[in-house]
Amino acid sequence: MNASRNRRRRRLSGIAAAVTLSATLAGCGLTIPSDPEGTLQTVSGGELRVGVSPDPGLVSRDDPPTGSIPDLVTGFSDSLDADVEWTIGSEETLVGMLERGDLDLVAGGITDQTPWLDKAGVSRGYTGIDGADGRILVMLVPLGENAFLSALERHLDEEVGS
Repeated sequence: MNASRNRRRRRLSGIAAAVTLSATLAGCGLTIPSDPEGTLQTVSGGELRVGVSPDPGLVSRDDPPTGSIPDLVTGFSDSLDADVEWTIGSEETLVGMLERGDLDLVAGGITDQTPWLDKAGVSRGYTGIDGADGRILVMLVPLGENAFLSALERHLDEEVGS
């Protein structure tokens, strides 16, 4: 009898702890995914700062850049009611700018084998981008900006599939 009563008390204690934790998190206004730096909120209705690395068939060196990647980025910015500010450079330069907070997004011929995993958030890989020539392409965002990354991936899913 005591063993049964002890199990019931432990179970009720566990349930009470779960309810308390849920209520605490709900009271914090915590949303998942979140952006610690507020990228999605800042960009929406504002300016999307994008770095692109030229890649034949994907990104031109024109000002503003043209190609399938800039077209996808422009569609994404339109979905956020944001204006695009373009920066053209090497991947290394652009990733440095992303880390410093000077860019919101880096795109180009970046594949799912990118060496930048510890420096940037990486989107899912996409094979359906025109000009990718069979490569699995990704885009880079600031580390931890998961709501922004989720919005980008939703847009890319709609445009080129996952």
